[in-house]
Amino acid sequence: MVKRVLMIAYHYPPMRGSSGIQRTLKFSQYLPQQGWQPLVLSAHPRAYANSGDDQMREIPAEAVVQRAFALDTSRHLAWRGRYLGWLALPDRWVAWCLGAVPAGLRMIRKYRPQVIWSTYPIASANLIALCLHRMTGLPWIADLRDPMTDVDYPSDPLTRKVYRWIEKQTVKHCTVAVCTTPGAIKTYETRFPEIPASRFALIENGYDEENFADAGALAAQAAPAQGRPFTLIHSGIIYPSERDPVPLFEALAELQAQGRIDAQRLRVVLRATAHDEYLAGLIARYGIGELVSLAPHIAYRDALSEMLTADALLVLQATNCNHQIPAKLYEYLRARRPILALTDSIGDTAAALRQAGIDTIAPLDSKEGIMQGLMRFLELAQAGKAPLASEEAIAANSRRARTGELGQLLERIAQPAQAAHALPANREEVR
Repeated sequence: MVKRVLMIAYHYPPMRGSSGIQRTLKFSQYLPQQGWQPLVLSAHPRAYANSGDDQMREIPAEAVVQRAFALDTSRHLAWRGRYLGWLALPDRWVAWCLGAVPAGLRMIRKYRPQVIWSTYPIASANLIALCLHRMTGLPWIADLRDPMTDVDYPSDPLTRKVYRWIEKQTVKHCTVAVCTTPGAIKTYETRFPEIPASRFALIENGYDEENFADAGALAAQAAPAQGRPFTLIHSGIIYPSERDPVPLFEALAELQAQGRIDAQRLRVVLRATAHDEYLAGLIARYGIGELVSLAPHIAYRDALSEMLTADALLVLQATNCNHQIPAKLYEYLRARRPILALTDSIGDTAAALRQAGIDTIAPLDSKEGIMQGLMRFLELAQAGKAPLASEEAIAANSRRARTGELGQLLERIAQPAQAAHALPANREEVR
């Protein structure tokens, strides 16, 4: 019997612009080697603000991909830039539920998967999975990744209330809740003491060696410019709260005023931030335009190539994300370039770096700490003495290895007989 898993994921090619795409894409790419056929239920590309074909070839031939009706409320249901708040609860892609639930039922009836798997950070994905699980009785793996809520997240009280309901229903009804960090599991165990600890499992993020092989070939063709300043690159989204760059900009402005750094010696490139307008205003306010530049989104392979050729890589992770690790951190480690991490020393991000042998860490929320940490880092990196990730740490973080962990989890919870008995008996019941 063919083993199949229904994978509910908003982030999937042709979407671009989020490192979170790689988790679902690589799981679907490598699961056939674990004996599982992926049935991917994703969103219609119209819902993506940024899309492209550069990773479509990585979708395996064995995968069945269904792109259900979906809209982005902010773009498709807005009038003069404004829209009704309830049209974006729990998120701007809630219309996806209208298309995905019936599409998912049709896929379950046709392909008879043994397990449902859904992945955050789009809350609607968990809502869709919850509906399908309750309607069919199929075992459900909820790939929560990070905690859905915090004391002040989401910032809007009504949205936070809806998120908390979805989060509670997810943890209550799923068969297994998967997190990407030990801290996230501890958060959920504390938040839901009535839920057995055995319900939570750890599958971290990772990097893909095949993608790096392609990027390496591209990087080998790029000759570094002679006489250019030391270049520090941040690749990916910069959230105004969770990766608040203000203390960094204050530190750069102060160091520039003291004459300790200048545009001939240092260049900070912020690639594909998703908040360029906000950041441009801050850069102008602090007068660091000669030091800091904003760069547009580029194809994933090109972004990896840039990591491989950068003088150094920058991590931003605020204290309110201590139980999270940016997905791109694992790609940074694989790139084996010096890493400056601006994050809390007691958070999971710092712990992952220290485990890999990297101690160039400074607090994101302290101008003075950043100034001290940055100058120490530059001295080490320019002397070729900055610590790099160990080969052992890199090997343990491959996407193939992570998919193997998921494959073992699928085998453990699959219940083919129960799944078959739970299926709707006829087309009218599906409706």
